[in-house]
Amino acid sequence: MRAYWQLTLSQLRIFLRNRQVLFWTLAFPIFLMTMLGSFLGNGNGISLSIGVVDQDQSVQSKDLVNNLNKNKAIDIKKENNEKKALSKLKKGDLQLVVIIPKGYDLSLNGSPSKTEPFSLPVYYNETDMAASQVGIQLVNNAVDGISKEKVDYHPVVVTDSKGIETLNLKYIDFLVPGIVAMMIMSNNMNGVAGQIAAWRERGILRRMQGTTLKASTFIAAQITARLVLNGMQALIVLGVAHLIFGIEVRGSWFTLISFVILGTLAFMAIGFIIAGIAKTPESAAPIAGFLSFPMLFMGGVFFPIKNMPEFLQPIVQILPIAHLSHALRETMNVGASFMSLGTEAMILGGWLVGAFIIASYTFKWE
Repeated sequence: MRAYWQLTLSQLRIFLRNRQVLFWTLAFPIFLMTMLGSFLGNGNGISLSIGVVDQDQSVQSKDLVNNLNKNKAIDIKKENNEKKALSKLKKGDLQLVVIIPKGYDLSLNGSPSKTEPFSLPVYYNETDMAASQVGIQLVNNAVDGISKEKVDYHPVVVTDSKGIETLNLKYIDFLVPGIVAMMIMSNNMNGVAGQIAAWRERGILRRMQGTTLKASTFIAAQITARLVLNGMQALIVLGVAHLIFGIEVRGSWFTLISFVILGTLAFMAIGFIIAGIAKTPESAAPIAGFLSFPMLFMGGVFFPIKNMPEFLQPIVQILPIAHLSHALRETMNVGASFMSLGTEAMILGGWLVGAFIIASYTFKWE
């Protein structure tokens, strides 16, 4: 038991003394989370930039601009020159350009029996039809409202809209659990593989084998030290996310910690396999990178898994980081219980058992 605690403390000291390890395992994920969260964290809604060139400069034209401005999905940009507005549209700075020609006020105040309606030119971006169609519809709704007021229109059928309060999740809510999952994978799969391979090359493992130290004690100390490290990192990242972005853990801390432990053990087991296969520390890093880099993009760390191509879905569904990030995300954002995440727990457990079995055959002390 004494040897176990000594090895655990020694491993923790190694982490704390190595500044490069501390940076890549803590400072870099926090930096990445802060940068992505600052640029994309509030992107949970649609916002259309519509340029308006008011050539009429009348009370009626200003009322139209005000009606458009009432819609929270529209960001009105008042432009003085039609050519400059169209130039911004071509560059992608605007999604739509609405021209209010001279004579707009006279048309509205004229005789209602006129058969020809007044035409408002609306220019849109043909390369972004999704945003353009939404923008055109919003402009049409505002214009239709004015037309109906002028002809004293009375609808026969109306809709009764009823809003339901839902979870107000932003990209940062999606990102933070993914960052925690990324740290767990990097610390344990990449970290274990490189460290064990380096210890083997320097003869440290061979000297340990020559003592009374049991292999189970060595592995247990490694697991404990990395569990402490991952727990501290997760708490620090969640604390920073709460202070900067207001992120909260809506679910049980027991469930969150349970999946941190499961993920740590599963990726440690994979790390031991890589350490057994790699002959040198120099070869361990590329092997670990070859496995971890694709998982960052296919495992739902930065992007939703459902957005992946159909042919990749069978591969994505078996990746351990995909289920770890999903479990952390469901716990933090939705408040899911451990029992409701049984599939994720079983798959991570399967990776844990299977990888440790393979590692027992591939691991070498020297």
